[in-house]
Amino acid sequence: MKILIVEDEPSLSEIMSRALKQEGYVVETAATYAEADMKVAGYSYDCILLDIMLPDGDGLRLLEQIKALNNDERVIIISARDSLDDKIEGLELGADDYLPKP
Repeated sequence: MKILIVEDEPSLSEIMSRALKQEGYVVETAATYAEADMKVAGYSYDCILLDIMLPDGDGLRLLEQIKALNNDERVIIISARDSLDDKIEGLELGADDYLPKP
């Protein structure tokens, strides 16, 4: 299973990546909207862990692009923004789940 972690916080990205690799997953990371957009356009992933607050763009817009490509990737939003409106918007745009960061 190939997973893309889109997270701009280096320590959190490293922790998630290390934990998933220990479980046997193939993991790639992207720290910016532009980097994630490039990877999603060029590669296929089984799951994308998506932070919606990125330094150079809105992760929800990236989610829209992913779904517009008709990709089968599953997307789980992982964000510090945990308002009900953010959760509803993310799920309505096609996210499979929305998990708040601790």
